[in-house]
Formats: sequence, structure tokens, C-alpha cells
Amino acid sequence: MKNRLFVTDLDGTLLRDDKTVSQKDLAAMERLKQYGFTRVLATGRSEYSFANLLQAPGFDGSGENPAGLPVDYVIFSTGAGIMEYPGLRVLQSKDLAGEDVVNIGTCFENMGLDYMVHRPFPDSKYFLYRSRGSENPDFQSRLGLYDNVCAPLDGRNSLASFGRATQLIAILPVSGNNGRTIEHIRRFLPGYSVITATSPLDRMSLWVEVFPAGVSKSSAAGFIADHLEIERADTVAVGNDYNDRDLLEWAGTGYVVENAPPDLRQIFETVPSNNRHGVSVAVSRSIP
Repeated sequence: MKNRLFVTDLDGTLLRDDKTVSQKDLAAMERLKQYGFTRVLATGRSEYSFANLLQAPGFDGSGENPAGLPVDYVIFSTGAGIMEYPGLRVLQSKDLAGEDVVNIGTCFENMGLDYMVHRPFPDSKYFLYRSRGSENPDFQSRLGLYDNVCAPLDGRNSLASFGRATQLIAILPVSGNNGRTIEHIRRFLPGYSVITATSPLDRMSLWVEVFPAGVSKSSAAGFIADHLEIERADTVAVGNDYNDRDLLEWAGTGYVVENAPPDLRQIFETVPSNNRHGVSVAVSRSIP
């Protein structure tokens, strides 16, 4: 049987709005194994956020592994880290050098942005942040989720002394001219991977994540495919947002769920929403 790869995004794709995974989608992911598929989760979440999700009340706990997730690999932090699952052995990690942190942070500072800088993978749950004091509810919400592992950038904790990092994240409030802001960031930071995504918290704000050049979901999926000697044509991907686009374009077949932005639905074949078992439909279209 030919080896194949099935990659699905997590939040807004496999994960329903209530932060659980349906039994129908889980059964479909289990079934993929019978047809020679290696199964991969590709998420923007850190390992810490992912682990918290697995412990949340109501998350499915059945199946052969601790979280009931029938997957073989997890791509974390939009491609900055790759782990086997469920063993969580690190296969690959990429981070920014200290001078890159200063360069990106200075750009964000000059633009007056609220941002966070995360420690290298797999310790990326720890971060420092800069709040400019303007109204930014989504930024404050994320600080609340990580209040025990974050601290402000100040005289004691500076960009210059931070060292290496997984990424820097700027959170753009809904009220801003975000298209222009993103354009400026890309122009001022041409040597980096700049990835945008709709906030998984309020589903309205935009997150701009800056990584080392080459970091993306597609590059991480390509690493796994090469590792397993799987042809790109034999890969399937499912996603729901702009940070999935490179993965969907890279895959032999790409699907978006119905809750994806309209412009993505015009480009990629659409399956039902994350709340209506879209992943299981993508699975059924991928196997005999």
C-alpha cells in the first residue's frame, strides 16, 4: 500500500468551537491508518497550549493514546517545532538568533505595536511582552491565559538580553488599519517568515507571527514527508485560515472547512465546517 500523508489544522478545523473533537472526526482519523496514511496535526499552538487543551474538561479522552487523538506527529508553533505523538520526542526545532529578536522587536516598537517574544521551542510557553497601553482586548486575553509564565519587557528584561526565541507575535486590534500594518511589517522584515492568522481567541483580531526564514506549516509537513519518503502528490491537507494557505498550496490536495474566510473558499475545495465534521468529509474524499 502506498504511503500517504494527511495533515489537518487544529483550531477551527479539527477542533470544534467548544474546544472538543467530534467522535466522527476521530473515527475518520483512525480509519486513515488502515489506508497507509501518516496523520499530522499542524497547529499554531505551543506545546504548552496543546497540553492544556488535552486536559480541558469535555475533551475526548478515548482511544489508544492519552488524549484520544489518532495522530502520529504534531507540528507546533506554525512549523517552528515538530514532535512525534504521543511520545512528544522533538524531531526538529528552529529559532531566531538574539540579533533577530532585537531587529524584529525594534520594528514592532517603532510601529507602536503590542507584541510578545517567546523562548525557544519547546519552552515557548515562556515569553516577555510589551503593551503600549492602547485598547487591545485580545492581547489582554492572551496575557490572562499565560499570566503565570509571562512578564513585561522592562529595564530588567530587555530585548537585548533576551537571546534566542521561537517567534515574536504582534496582536493587531480590530479597529486598526491592519492591512497596511501587515504590509509595513513585511517590507521592514524581508528576511523572515511573516505569517498572519485570525485570532483563535476573539476570532476577529489579527496576529502577525514572525519566525526564522523558511518556517511554515508547509515546510514542516515537507520535512515529515521527506523523512517518511512520501511524495508531495500523495499528501492531503485541511485548514481554515490564512496561516494554513501555504500548507494547502503545498499539499497534493488541499481542503478548507466552510468556516474559512470567503477568499480561501474560492481557491480551495470546501468541506463542511469544523462544527459539522468537515475533517471526516475530507478523509472520505481521500480514501477508497
